Amino acid sequence: MAKRVYEVWEGNNKFFFGGRLIFGPDAMSLLVTLLLIIVPVVIFCVFVARHLRHAFSPYNAGFAILVVAIVFTLIVLILLFVTSARDPGIFPRNSNPLEEEFQYGSSSAAVAEGRQTEVVVLVNGNPVPVKYCHTCMFHRPPRCSHCRICDNCVERFDHHCGWVGQCIGLRNYRYFFMLISSATLLCLYVFSMSALYIKVLMDNYNGTVWKAMQKSPPSVILMAYCFIFLWFVGGLTGYHLYLIATNQTTHENCRSRAANRSNIYDRGCRSNFIEIFCTKTKPSRNNFRALAQEEVCSVR
Repeated sequence: MAKRVYEVWEGNNKFFFGGRLIFGPDAMSLLVTLLLIIVPVVIFCVFVARHLRHAFSPYNAGFAILVVAIVFTLIVLILLFVTSARDPGIFPRNSNPLEEEFQYGSSSAAVAEGRQTEVVVLVNGNPVPVKYCHTCMFHRPPRCSHCRICDNCVERFDHHCGWVGQCIGLRNYRYFFMLISSATLLCLYVFSMSALYIKVLMDNYNGTVWKAMQKSPPSVILMAYCFIFLWFVGGLTGYHLYLIATNQTTHENCRSRAANRSNIYDRGCRSNFIEIFCTKTKPSRNNFRALAQEEVCSVR
């Protein structure tokens, strides 16, 4: 019986629902990420937002605090799923390395009889040497890199994120940034609403901050938790804003600083943001549900 591509896949990915969902080999780390998101929000809804429902009479505007927390959390969870469960931009392995033909823009080169000839392409008028991947058996296009964890070459490779259990590349970077920025806003929201509840308790009991904190230990725990995680997700959001503004990936930024190289992909801040957020996501190069022999014929 013929097997499908996901059943004979040579990378380290994990597939679910018949190849419809693709994760990295560390997909189980998603459970930790889910707990870090869901548990604090449940505590917030039960011990903070529930008590603020009637704090803003006569319109019971406090109900909005609970609704916003739930909606915000759902958005974060959806973005987490979209980021981690899709093809990040994997280049399929070369099924016939003896007849490889490399093409990028207006540049092209052929490799005959397995000879790994040096390939140089022009990017914005700058010559860029293209490396040969001995695992995937082809010359990697510019901005493509091989992930050692997933064992795949990924287009516009940024990094492998253990928190989402997936590579971050061309096809999911946009959603990754939306995920971390939304998580930052959720942390700010929970922190500020917990602080508001402490203020409400102070007003209701004519007490000090210390007495209000004693009446609501969960609020104090949530504020401390959000403060700590804001340094992580907030700093990560700021760093990736810088990368987007300068049209760099994490991989490129680390390598360029080490080698003191200039950034040849920067097209201006506005154009760089448009490239990330306003361009159509490229279709996957892989049909994981196709029959294996059929896929081999179609990808090369």
